[in-house]
Amino acid sequence: MLIKDNVFYIGVNDHEIDLFEGLYDVPEGMAYNSYLIKDEKCAVMDTVDAKFGDEWLKNLAEALDGSKPDYLIVQHMEPDHSANIVKFAEAYPEAVIVGNAKTFAMMTKFFGTDFAGRQLVVKDGETLSLGSRELKFVFAPMVHWPEVMMTYDAKAKIFFSADAFGKFGALDCEDDDWACEARRYYFGIVGKYGAQVQALLKKAAALDIQAICPLHGPVLTEDLGCYLGLYDTWSSYGVESEGVFIAYTSVYGHTKQAAELLKEKLEAKGCPKVAVADLAREDMAESVEDAFRYGKLVLATTTYNADIFPFMREFIYDLTERGYQNRLIGVIENGSWAPMAAKLIKGRFEKSKNITFTDTTVTINSALTAENLTQLDALADELLKNK
Repeated sequence: MLIKDNVFYIGVNDHEIDLFEGLYDVPEGMAYNSYLIKDEKCAVMDTVDAKFGDEWLKNLAEALDGSKPDYLIVQHMEPDHSANIVKFAEAYPEAVIVGNAKTFAMMTKFFGTDFAGRQLVVKDGETLSLGSRELKFVFAPMVHWPEVMMTYDAKAKIFFSADAFGKFGALDCEDDDWACEARRYYFGIVGKYGAQVQALLKKAAALDIQAICPLHGPVLTEDLGCYLGLYDTWSSYGVESEGVFIAYTSVYGHTKQAAELLKEKLEAKGCPKVAVADLAREDMAESVEDAFRYGKLVLATTTYNADIFPFMREFIYDLTERGYQNRLIGVIENGSWAPMAAKLIKGRFEKSKNITFTDTTVTINSALTAENLTQLDALADELLKNK
């Protein structure tokens, strides 16, 4: 498929996969993107997952239309993009493999060879001429592996962005809401590396970009400011949407009742958006996504074996491990004889940056009381300050 200016899409769709990276639910499958740039010399941008090697080589041959590739540019060594390097090297023995020093060190680990004699080792900012066009290499370490580099085609004004600006879902599925699955993808996979993404965005700002070609998800050609703006917000841990996200776990329903009552009170008081998730039953990655999306978070849970209920404990770990910061958090705890959840929750955020807890903590001793209803009102009022 022609993208523009002799740049072709040669990727594949995966509808066999159920969990991406063995962790993230992908009911709409996954796309593994690869591209071909045809000029006086031809460059292939990355390969695809191992299961689709034959299909990918067929796509490549059709796009080449009798030509031969001169280069394979390896932007990312994660196996869903690098698995067919050996197959490519065997099919096109005269092609040069392009990567950086860390790329080739990883190749040895994956394949037992670094293709000595066929290497072109590039450095950050260096260029490669294909004839009428020049490719510039933009290193992006830890977005989200240490060897990652991206490539800018100055003629077509295309930015090949490796895993950045990617999303879950195969390309042959209907999905008009890019941000939803891109956000879940970002915070699940890249979210820990906000500082590195910020550094990348500064480099990208110096380029005239008219299209972004990621290794997952659709080619982005319109309203690029929107996508770049979202990445800036996400990677700076800013607030994307005003509102409150209530995440709860509940054993016998009393904590759930408190979470639902708080939602009703917030909405009645004019909160622009209130999202609620039962952490035991809803996709954890979607809950992580919502926690980063909204500026205010409420954690409602029980004391369990003198600790926090397991799903809540996992959720908080997922947040803090990804650098959760710049947020206001309210707590609803429940305990029949020794409620400890609020204290334990606050302790788990001790190393997090710019986390503020509301003055009001709702403490339920088994079932809701009139005092708890008053506390929920006070908590709602605090959350709505400066809404």
